Amino acid sequence: MFDKPFALEILTPEKTVLTAQVVSVSAPGVQGGFQVLVDHAPLLSTLEYGRVIVRGQDGTLLTFATSGGFLEVRDNRVRVLLDTAERFDEIDVRRAQAARERAERRLRERAAGVDVPRAEAALLRALNRLRTASVS
Repeated sequence: MFDKPFALEILTPEKTVLTAQVVSVSAPGVQGGFQVLVDHAPLLSTLEYGRVIVRGQDGTLLTFATSGGFLEVRDNRVRVLLDTAERFDEIDVRRAQAARERAERRLRERAAGVDVPRAEAALLRALNRLRTASVS
């Protein structure tokens, strides 16, 4: 039963990231992580920073670093609308490390004019990208 496929669409404001038939999707819901399999009950969930993990029909895993959005399940169709989504093998680790260091420095120094919530969000994005690149 758990190897039956369903339709998945992952979208960001810039592009369609993935359209495929898959057997599972794991996502970072704001109330905790969850997994969607075939015949899942209808669901609408807010997502937070984390990883969306997709298992294809052939058993391959695709992992995406994401920075929040929404996931909808309805009639064996899953639509994931994300602020950003970056495939694990497309993450520029050096760039993510530099972004982490820059955000940490801004938060540590707290210079006049530093947008603290923006620096915190940048740090979360960088850490998530680094975790996703190293796990996958």
